[in-house]
Amino acid sequence: MTADAPARVGPVTQLTPDEYKRVFRRHPAGVAVITLADPATGRPVGFTATSVISVSAAPPVLAFSVASTSSSWPALASAETVVVNFLGHGQADLSVRFATHGVDRFAGTAHVLLAGGEPVLLGTLTWVHGRVLERIAVGDSYLVTVHALASDTSTQGTPLVYHDRAYTQLGDHYEI
Repeated sequence: MTADAPARVGPVTQLTPDEYKRVFRRHPAGVAVITLADPATGRPVGFTATSVISVSAAPPVLAFSVASTSSSWPALASAETVVVNFLGHGQADLSVRFATHGVDRFAGTAHVLLAGGEPVLLGTLTWVHGRVLERIAVGDSYLVTVHALASDTSTQGTPLVYHDRAYTQLGDHYEI
């Protein structure tokens, strides 16, 4: 132990679910919609995710999490491939639609199907088509890793950002 490290005192504790959620409400995140073809029915399936991360550039691997109680989980549990559709500013309506339970998320949603039946949402900022590598049970969710196979980054714009339960955009000063 170094002189700067705090000493452990008492039993190990952990954050409550509400405390943990408050932490991540302060962390802005990009918004994506994960889409796939249900292996059992061939029907399109999709859900909103703010948990997408880049894991590795070589090989190109990304990951996202999904609740084990998600209505999309049964299809995702056996899907071989998915599309990660990264939303742009002005697409909060798509995020809300794909986060809403009990609705046909694809009704009225412009999309095309890839050769394997995976939907690509039209007008998104960018998308990545990938093969599912692993599904790892973590707490009450699954961490899904995906090997990126193809993408389209031709659309210009700024990303949709979710922060403290609200959609926002990056400021005018933002530059990459």
